[in-house]
Amino acid sequence: MGEGNAVQRIGVLTSGGDAPGMNAAIRAVVRKGVFHGLEVYGILHGYAGLIRGEMNVMDLSSVADIIQRGGTKLYTARSEEFKTPEGRAKAVENLRQHGIEGLVVIGGDGSFRGARELSHLGVHTIGIPGTIDNDIAGTDYTIGFDTAVNTVIDAIDKIRDTATSHERTYVVEVMGRDAGDIAVIAGIAGGAESILIPESPFDMENVLDKLRRGQERGKRHSIILVAEGVAKGMKIGEQIRLATGWEVRVTVLGHLQRGGSPSAFDRTLASRMGAYAVDLLRQGKTSQVIGLQGKDLVAIDIDEALTMKRKIDLSIYELASILSI
Repeated sequence: MGEGNAVQRIGVLTSGGDAPGMNAAIRAVVRKGVFHGLEVYGILHGYAGLIRGEMNVMDLSSVADIIQRGGTKLYTARSEEFKTPEGRAKAVENLRQHGIEGLVVIGGDGSFRGARELSHLGVHTIGIPGTIDNDIAGTDYTIGFDTAVNTVIDAIDKIRDTATSHERTYVVEVMGRDAGDIAVIAGIAGGAESILIPESPFDMENVLDKLRRGQERGKRHSIILVAEGVAKGMKIGEQIRLATGWEVRVTVLGHLQRGGSPSAFDRTLASRMGAYAVDLLRQGKTSQVIGLQGKDLVAIDIDEALTMKRKIDLSIYELASILSI
């Protein structure tokens, strides 16, 4: 056992939806662990792979040349079996057979619930928030969010070019599940005329009035950004077409938003969180989630993180509305 380490062997897995920057986090866990004399196992296919015993020792070369890659080197999967006591018992037995005492789980709230269950069974667990949705309470940013926003902005810029050329209204549907963060930040940065999000009720008549006012002053194209958690882009597009008679095009960006090389911000955030997770395990901590608050990393109890009410910064949403008059 390395000097000062409360654990000797740790594992790392990615679970749920993939997010750009997960590989950077995996790299940090492995290299920080090796630096401190720990043996690090990579677990494939999330909790499903943990149940099947799909795990291998990782060394410095295992994580070479992955910091710039999107997706996850360890792959990810959802597991219904892990939701059962029998499935979790298999997972714990596999960890014990390999002598793994601590586990870093990179994912969203569903992944953290799994980590909490493992901690109740005696496994030291630390969660790292990795999801493009930015919907985890207790952290200002999740790994992958910044990259996803930049992907959406790039798409909006391209769509605006063709919207201008053809003098059309475009509706763009973005991801975010029940969170409107991607829509708000990409909307204000991309100059969208209207942004529809789950956290703030919208009146379709207000959206239509803004479009009509724009046309009256000579504006021939508009972009409406719709978060998937509030409405379907096709439905909004059809409502606008029926109310105005204008030609409306709808773009659903979908899983395009999950891919791509992670931004510098996401690479740095993931690296910091991965290294911090190892430090927490070395200290004997368990059942905690890492968050970024301001410039500082913090460790929050998993139960608190899962019950804490997450809030979106509506002041940015209001500013976007003002700037798009």
